[in-house]
Amino acid sequence: MLAVVRSELVRLRRPRMLVLWFGLMALFALMVNTVMFGTASSGTTLPAGAPGVRFPDAATLAGPDGLVAGLAAASSMFGVVTLSFWALATATDYSSGLIRVLVAAEPHRWRLLVGKVVALLIVTAVAVAVATVVTVMAALPAAQAAGISTSDWMTDPLTTIAQAWLNTYLALIVWGVIGLVLAVLTRSAAVAISIGVGYVLVVESIVKMAIGDGSDWLLGSTLNAIAAGGTATLAYGAALTLGVAYVVLGLAAATVVVVRRDVTD
Repeated sequence: MLAVVRSELVRLRRPRMLVLWFGLMALFALMVNTVMFGTASSGTTLPAGAPGVRFPDAATLAGPDGLVAGLAAASSMFGVVTLSFWALATATDYSSGLIRVLVAAEPHRWRLLVGKVVALLIVTAVAVAVATVVTVMAALPAAQAAGISTSDWMTDPLTTIAQAWLNTYLALIVWGVIGLVLAVLTRSAAVAISIGVGYVLVVESIVKMAIGDGSDWLLGSTLNAIAAGGTATLAYGAALTLGVAYVVLGLAAATVVVVRRDVTD
């Protein structure tokens, strides 16, 4: 199993891929913090239910969690990036024909899937750390420019930062698994990304408007609640339970397909 994980990490260590992945995480963290604090200071409101957007008000930003509020606000953007790279890393095995070599070298196919997931979890943890560092560095100047008080930010900042990193990481695990499962099913990164992003950011927004309060259990709402540490309509514990259920069901489906699918075609 360790050999499989090391093999996956070697392939994930491609400089171009990591620079693009980490660079997009840093870019979105910087952009969201700038826009978020500017929006709060001007009193501008965003359209209700806007896909991928979830900005707190000025009072929340001035509280202890304001230092890392950008992580939850950008969680959907980070999720799209994570889903895309998990899907790309998975679908490339099929499009390049590498899956035939891997299956020949490791007859227990489920180990290939577990090794890939573990390797992607490690890289995702680093990507979230990059986003967290950029968020913390960008928050102070953005708050000062917006005239928002930061005096409460020093209330146990290390715990606040660590909790925000963990919440974001847990949410992105679900995003990543979605990308991996869709890539396994479709064997195409483009199709997997289109389906995943299209559903969470577009289809689900339409469903929310149609059913209103009954939409809290949907995937997008669950991911937002996990990243934010819970919301007014979905408690953190309930969101985590739903997230675990989505991950377990998704990985179970992917395992069945990986183990049973003919890879010689």
